[in-house]
Amino acid sequence: MMFDAQVWQPPHRPRCRKTVLYCGVRKINKTPTEIEVKLRIGDLQSILARLSRIGAVSHGRVLERNTLFDTPRSDFRSSSRLIRVRTEKPAPSHGIPAGRAKAVLTSKGPAASKPKSAPNGRPRYKERAERELILVAPSAFARRLPALGLRPAFRYEKFRTSFVYHGLHLDLDETPVGIFLELEGEPQAIDRAAKALGFSPHDYLRATYWDLYAADCRRRGVTPKNMLLRTRKSR
Repeated sequence: MMFDAQVWQPPHRPRCRKTVLYCGVRKINKTPTEIEVKLRIGDLQSILARLSRIGAVSHGRVLERNTLFDTPRSDFRSSSRLIRVRTEKPAPSHGIPAGRAKAVLTSKGPAASKPKSAPNGRPRYKERAERELILVAPSAFARRLPALGLRPAFRYEKFRTSFVYHGLHLDLDETPVGIFLELEGEPQAIDRAAKALGFSPHDYLRATYWDLYAADCRRRGVTPKNMLLRTRKSR
C-alpha cells in the first residue's frame, strides 16, 4: 500500500461518457527510496551547537504522535512494512522556534535486500520505499482503517527538530529511549554531514524506533507496549 505525497480527499468517480470504455488516469511515478541512518546523541545542547556551527538551518520543533497500524496477525511488522499516521504539534524549546502543525500518512516497504549503496557488501544505510500523504482530517481517516482490517498496533511519541544541510534532511529526535539524529539523503551527503558533526560510519544505526524501544524494554526486563513521553509538555 503506497501513496503519493498529496492531500487526501474523499474518493470520487471520474466522469466518463457512456460510450467510453477507459478513462485516463494520472501517471503513477516510481516509489521514492528513503535512504537514512540514525546517530545516537549523548548531549542535546552539544549537538545543537554543532548543528549551528556547520550551518544547518532549523525548520522548527514539534511534538510528534505516531500510530502504526497493522493486521491482528501483525502482517505488516512481520514483513517489515509500515502504515503510520503521524500528527505534529508546534513545540518550541531550546531557543528553537516552533515547527508547523500537520498530519501525515506514511507507507514504507521492507528494507532493500540489495541496496544500491552496498551492492557487494554489508549495508551501511537503511533503504526503504516510502510514500507520504498529507491528511486534512487525520482522526476521521484513522477511523476508516478498521474497515480495511487494520488496527492501532504501536504508538510512539517524540519531540522532533528538523534541519536542512546542503540538501540533506536532518531530524533531531528526543525520545523516551534516548536522543537520536536521523540523516536522510544521498549516501555521500550523509557521510559528509556525519563527519562534519564528529561521527563516522561506525556510529551509524539502521534500527527503527520500534527496534530501539524493544531493545530498551529487554534491557529493563519489561514487556513492550507503547513508547510514550512521560510528559506531553514542551521542554
